[in-house]
Amino acid sequence: MVAIAGLVIAVADRGTTLIWLRRVLDGWMIAGSLLTLGWVLLLHRADRSGDAFGSFQDLARVVTDILVFGLLVALRFALKRPERTSTTVGALALVALSAGDMLRILMPAPGTWYGIPCAAACSITGLLLIAVTPWLAGGTSVVDVGQHLMPVVAVVAAFVPVAVCALALAAHTMVGGHTDMTLMVLAGSLLVALGIRQGIIHADHLHITREATHREALYRTLVDGTRDVITIVGPEGRVRYVSPAAHHVFGYRPEDLLGARLPLYCHPDDVTPLIQGVEALRQEAASGIRSPARRVSCRVRHADGRWRHVESTVSHHTEGMIFSSRDVTERLALQEQLEHLAFHDALTGLPNRALFADRVAHALRKRTNHTAPPTVLFVDLDGFKAVNDSAGHAVGDALLVHAARRLQASVRAEDTVARLGGDEFAALLEGEAGTHPSRARDVAERILSALTQPYQIAGNDALISASIGMTVALPGVTPDELLHQADKAMYEAKRAGKARIRMHTHQPHQNRHSPSPEAHHSAIPLQASAEPAARNPPPAHQGDRSTPIA
Repeated sequence: MVAIAGLVIAVADRGTTLIWLRRVLDGWMIAGSLLTLGWVLLLHRADRSGDAFGSFQDLARVVTDILVFGLLVALRFALKRPERTSTTVGALALVALSAGDMLRILMPAPGTWYGIPCAAACSITGLLLIAVTPWLAGGTSVVDVGQHLMPVVAVVAAFVPVAVCALALAAHTMVGGHTDMTLMVLAGSLLVALGIRQGIIHADHLHITREATHREALYRTLVDGTRDVITIVGPEGRVRYVSPAAHHVFGYRPEDLLGARLPLYCHPDDVTPLIQGVEALRQEAASGIRSPARRVSCRVRHADGRWRHVESTVSHHTEGMIFSSRDVTERLALQEQLEHLAFHDALTGLPNRALFADRVAHALRKRTNHTAPPTVLFVDLDGFKAVNDSAGHAVGDALLVHAARRLQASVRAEDTVARLGGDEFAALLEGEAGTHPSRARDVAERILSALTQPYQIAGNDALISASIGMTVALPGVTPDELLHQADKAMYEAKRAGKARIRMHTHQPHQNRHSPSPEAHHSAIPLQASAEPAARNPPPAHQGDRSTPIA
């Protein structure tokens, strides 16, 4: 009786009231059916021998085994699969014990098997199985019954004994067997338990339906309210569900996308990475692997024909794969804009000092003995300060923009023109233009001619000139040294009268103690952002052709 009480507590522990009540009823349906079947056999024997009281004493010892067996079966299907070993072995032990007791009831002399009494063998087997039950998986976690739905086989296990009991009752009645009050009470209790259990099933089903409806409404609210596009794709690659956000993000109605196959409106250049990511997830699902979600990026054609950048998180789903996609076009555009501002001049749009340094370093690294050395031009506008001071900074900025455009138009597309700061510009000539100094000088003269043309700004004409320094990269030179050489050559052009071009001439190695004629010029690192005002400008020259705006 203590064992029966403990199993009742274990079956009733955890879960809702309907769940534990259904488990107790399942246990009673199994145990009650077996008791009814045993009582039918008892009555059948009593009809033959007339010793009903003795048969009842023999049957009483089976009652406890049957009740515990029924509760164990109900408990087994309430546990998780890895925890069912102990309850299964316990049920088998009770079957063996019950078999031994039933043999004693039905057969006063059960006989032997290879010299071993059959009833005693069943009893010993059952006791041994009971002894090892606590040491098996789940033997110490019976009270941790989870609250989950019982499988179909658990429902069938509760009805099979009832069906066997009904057949036994029908057979007993057909052969004219005796029916007493105990048999009627047992059979009636089974019918009542069956009816109550069916009512509990309907109530539980109604509760589950309401809970599922509530969860679905919550799911719909979350999915419909998010701006991410949720897409469920089946294993065959066809779209099974698309959230309403698809119309807002991509311009397509969700119902128009159902049944479509991946890749859906994807850019041809992005199809291969998308298919590879999806195929990897499909193979993992086929092999039973549940890896973390994957991120894929692609371009998707909007309903208006534009290409939108989309980032998707792809993960496993019960129906295949689920995509959580969002439009990141504006974010990528802002990111590109920030990267552009980091390496370009905000006023003219030309590369800044940092990007120019990188281009020069790259040109020096890729130079070989069979390629022409690059040439660097250092350009400084003559007379810009006078225009800027007399006409204002707005006119000065406009003048810098026009000068930058003329510089850009004077070189080839593969060459680099940069604004270093203030009215200082630089140009990197590679390839054909840097093959020979004379060709590089032709480019410099073209730049000088373009910069000295009149500028139409705010309805007025402005005339400025430019001083240009040139240098050709020799083996072993660094980007800083290359720009410093061009800078010195530009100052030579200013000292010679401005509006001129000077080529840096590489002097032979001098004694370190002998002063250089250019020793007063300090090196200007390429990464520095020195303005012309920070230099020691040369004195004004009478040949300056620049004139401020009238």
